[in-house]
Amino acid sequence: MRGAAVVIGLLALLFAPPQAARAAGPFSNWTAVVVAGDFHAHSAGTTEAFDNARRDVSRALVELGFDKSAIQQFSVRPERYPADSPGRADARAIHDALRVRAQKAKAGCLFYISSHGSPEGAVLGETMLRPQLLAAMLNDACPGRPSVVVISACFSGVFIPPLQKGDRLILTAARADRASFGCGEDDKYPYFDDCFLSTLPGAHDFATLGAGVQACVARKEKETGAEPASEPQVWIGAALRPILPLYAFNRGKSGAP
Repeated sequence: MRGAAVVIGLLALLFAPPQAARAAGPFSNWTAVVVAGDFHAHSAGTTEAFDNARRDVSRALVELGFDKSAIQQFSVRPERYPADSPGRADARAIHDALRVRAQKAKAGCLFYISSHGSPEGAVLGETMLRPQLLAAMLNDACPGRPSVVVISACFSGVFIPPLQKGDRLILTAARADRASFGCGEDDKYPYFDDCFLSTLPGAHDFATLGAGVQACVARKEKETGAEPASEPQVWIGAALRPILPLYAFNRGKSGAP
């Protein structure tokens, strides 16, 4: 009897799910791409603000439960950041990375870019990442799954209409006809990225994060006299809205579909 009990115990250990799987959170099977699209300050100089945001947003996603191996970073100056091993930021490389990772981590997708922007899109090195191109990339790589898209750039509200899908949440640093702030030579982060990172620890999910970022940016702009107000935008698809509570920032308490 004792020997049989030992065998049963060993079998139970052998076939029990690993601890990591039991503790997996709602983002453990998501893929993420985080991009620094420029390095120029609003003056003639250079800035680390966009790459600082790229680095620290990626770290924050790991804290939320994203698998580090499912996060790909991109920079227009990747050689400067060997510790992060970012890829070189161009649209084809970003699309390929998103598609390949999304074939392995299939539960959801997150795309984040911090850069300068214009009414035509977001700066991506020597080119522009236009809203229609990003929409095509996400539609191809992440069909039929919840997705979060964060665009930290001036005029980034222009991305919302082309990106709208029922299973998407879109968060932009400004409305379509407004600039955003904090891209100077001495800025650690753009205002929006700073608020994203500082609001994240107290937010319940991406919806409450978006509202918190809006309030934070408004405060920073008022304190510094930056005007006109950038008015960050939050858009949530109808299919995603009712299940967002399942994607809570709870670090390990699963429940998402």
